[in-house]
Amino acid sequence: MLFKDILGLEHIKKHLSSSADARRIPHAQLFVGQEGTGVLPAAIAYAQYILCQNHNGENEGKNQACNAKCASLTHPDLHFAFPVSNSDKVKSHAVSDHYLPEWRAFVNEQPYGNLFDWYQAIGIEKKQGQIGVDESQDIVKKLALKSYEGGYKVFIIWMAEKMNIAASNKLLKLIEEPPEKTVLLLLAEDEEQIITTIKSRCQLVHFPPLAEEVIAEGLIKKGLDKAEAGRIAHEANGNFNKAIDLMNNDSEDLVFEKWFVQWVRSAFKAKGNKAAIHELLSWSEEVAKNGREVQKKFLQYCIAIIRQALLLNFKADELVYAKIHVDGFDLKKFAPFIHENNILDITKELEEAIFHVERNGNSKIIFTDLSIKLTRLLHTKAA
Repeated sequence: MLFKDILGLEHIKKHLSSSADARRIPHAQLFVGQEGTGVLPAAIAYAQYILCQNHNGENEGKNQACNAKCASLTHPDLHFAFPVSNSDKVKSHAVSDHYLPEWRAFVNEQPYGNLFDWYQAIGIEKKQGQIGVDESQDIVKKLALKSYEGGYKVFIIWMAEKMNIAASNKLLKLIEEPPEKTVLLLLAEDEEQIITTIKSRCQLVHFPPLAEEVIAEGLIKKGLDKAEAGRIAHEANGNFNKAIDLMNNDSEDLVFEKWFVQWVRSAFKAKGNKAAIHELLSWSEEVAKNGREVQKKFLQYCIAIIRQALLLNFKADELVYAKIHVDGFDLKKFAPFIHENNILDITKELEEAIFHVERNGNSKIIFTDLSIKLTRLLHTKAA
């Protein structure tokens, strides 16, 4: 992975390369950035820069054999951990090593991909993956060994917030007293989910959302014309993975917006209309058939759309990026129903639903309860 192939993030790339040039390399670092900002590609490029002892800000030239091994993710001193679960391929005690061929293909094809993309790639989209204690034991064993090529060892933990408590506690001592010439890179979208004792021992690097012009430039390189690239870049809201999905008409948001529109329309009709309650029940059953990761992503999508509607209602149009492609649904007409008297309650109910889905609650009951509450909250009068 080359720094020059990573979209934007010039100040971060300069910081990482210059600190490596000066051999000021913290042993534990936490890279935090939302989906599609390039955290994983940047971490891999940084690891390659360290392992191959590259200089002057780019991963080319000095050690061709090392750079080639890093490019194919087969360098013996470059290790990965990521969320996994048991599957048809791995019946029990799944760890990252069981999925390394799939991981290499995933990073090559979707370096900006999200967690759900990864779950789909290994066939566990209906499960909730995690980084468990078996994984943490593997990490400790690997880092206890000497470097294969006599230099640094780099371990990248992708989606580190998916570490359970047992795994986190197991890694804590390793972070406090790491072996010599060991670099541990934790990558996360939500740093609040990482236990404080680990976070406090890491140097934080925050990745901002990508600028619209940066995303547009990336899309133009993939063959889009300038006008269409600009439109998609605005809708992507700093997320290059979403921009790629929109370009290919493959975004899960296209499905989510149909669910959302059906849900909202049924909720509006349901007040004082017993027949419409059956529509809400049917909708709840339909959504409940999907895997928990899909359900969580849909609820997060709903939170984002509700907030966008509030911005429209308060005339902050320049901050609105969302677009709903369903015929006959206008977000501007929906916006007046989201206001100061119900935004907090609606958001709270959606967040609680995510909490219960994560904890394996009955999905049909969760979405039915949420639908009934939404019906009441949408009809709340503004001040």
